[in-house]
Amino acid sequence: MKMLKALGIGLVCVASQLSLVGAEFVWNGKDLTGWKVPNPNPFWKVENGVLIGENDASNAGSMLYTESDYKDFVIEADARWSGEIDSGFMFRKPEGQMQIGISRSQKIDLTGSFYVGGKDPYPMSGRALNANKLVKSNDWNHFKLQARGDTYTVWINGEKASEYTNPKYNQPGPIGLQIHRGLPMKIEFRKIRIKSID
Repeated sequence: MKMLKALGIGLVCVASQLSLVGAEFVWNGKDLTGWKVPNPNPFWKVENGVLIGENDASNAGSMLYTESDYKDFVIEADARWSGEIDSGFMFRKPEGQMQIGISRSQKIDLTGSFYVGGKDPYPMSGRALNANKLVKSNDWNHFKLQARGDTYTVWINGEKASEYTNPKYNQPGPIGLQIHRGLPMKIEFRKIRIKSID
């Protein structure tokens, strides 16, 4: 009986360890550990558990990339902004993007939509058409982006906002946070978690 009990405890421990497999990056909320920080860095700082991205005086723009690469993954984070911004999550190689805010090229809010470049940079099949009903203005919004195979899915505040399929983005790459050049903007992130998935 004691042996069976010990075996059961051992299996529980193994199961709990297996559940953590792939939980590769949980941002510590204190500093920029785990990120490739630009040098010099007037753009990114941490205050009170919040990662703040803000353009410099020249509106040069910046990217903050994870040190690790990911192929199939889930990223979850809260984001908050006010006014006009152009930001998003960058992923894989060649690089894709999930937009947050107003597109520089389209001049409309395409939060939750996918940017692919080319003649049709925001294809209708990758747009979050109901995002304006899901996003809370001037407040924290929870984003979840899943990349699995050639399909990419976005949830905003727990509601599915878009799903896009494209085999182009087929190589692992770092996940990036964007400050777009050409406009004064500020965006805040917190509770960033990235997990590789099978």
